[in-house]
Amino acid sequence: MIIPYNSSLQKATFFLTGFQGLEDLHGWISIPFCSIYLTVIVGNLTILHVIHTDVTLHKPMYYFLAMLSLTDLGLCLSTLPTVLGIFWFEVREIGIPACFTQLFFIHALSLVESSVLLSMSIDRYVAICNPLRYSTVLTPARIVKMGLSTVLRSALLILPLPFLLKRFQYCRSHVLAHAYCLHLEIMKLACSSIIVNHIYGLFVVVCTVGVDSLLIFLSYTLILRTVLSIASHQERLRALSTCVSHICVVLLFYIPMIGLSLVHRFGEHLPRIVHILMSYVYLLVPPLMNPIVYSIKTNQIRQCIIKKLEFIKPLRCFQQD
Repeated sequence: MIIPYNSSLQKATFFLTGFQGLEDLHGWISIPFCSIYLTVIVGNLTILHVIHTDVTLHKPMYYFLAMLSLTDLGLCLSTLPTVLGIFWFEVREIGIPACFTQLFFIHALSLVESSVLLSMSIDRYVAICNPLRYSTVLTPARIVKMGLSTVLRSALLILPLPFLLKRFQYCRSHVLAHAYCLHLEIMKLACSSIIVNHIYGLFVVVCTVGVDSLLIFLSYTLILRTVLSIASHQERLRALSTCVSHICVVLLFYIPMIGLSLVHRFGEHLPRIVHILMSYVYLLVPPLMNPIVYSIKTNQIRQCIIKKLEFIKPLRCFQQD
């Protein structure tokens, strides 16, 4: 891709990249991406609708699931305009304010998702290790406070990033390797020292994802110890079955994140397309798979969705008649 130099343009915009070298196939490549985005939106809206309309799902576990679906929707919508803009209309330019805004939402929502997964693990810990206090510990007011603190923590930690990037002069190429804006990639285009950004970025990751993953591991260690102390084998399986969906979602979030980090650190010799695909896997696979996992593995969610579908069929037949 050749971009003519223009000093005024270079100061005001970045240039996004789709699949470099495959520009002629962007129309075809857009088909699976459109399918993924559509599935993410429909799947998460379905989860939200079912939880909102079914009174039996008005419980802490499902409130946290609703938070997860909202986060996944936000993460999906934050990348959708630029990704499809490139594939459909070859719109590569993005203004620096718009780029930094997108960057803020992508990183903040990723941290929110990590925090929501921690909240869900706390929910499972209380439900299994201290079931008699479940309703008194996880009250609606406390759940609201947990949700607000999750959003506030993520927003406050990510908010300095756009301002740290804004102080730089970008004298190098303004071409980004992805179809969206990421902090790590933009700061590498700066022509001055980026040590502060490196240190602060590492601090944010350790304080959020690092602490969250450690606490999730600790909560499941305590859950496993409690489950193993249960005499009945059937009761053990019943207790563990309530955690299966959450464990799958945790793995779907952390495995792509670890894979992307390893590719960035040790995969310099790998083809560029591997880096691009891993970034899409990290951003799109969790929002895509989370509703599917909960629809399949959680009996209450599955039954509610089936009831909704059974209710729609007679309505369609009635309309045709």
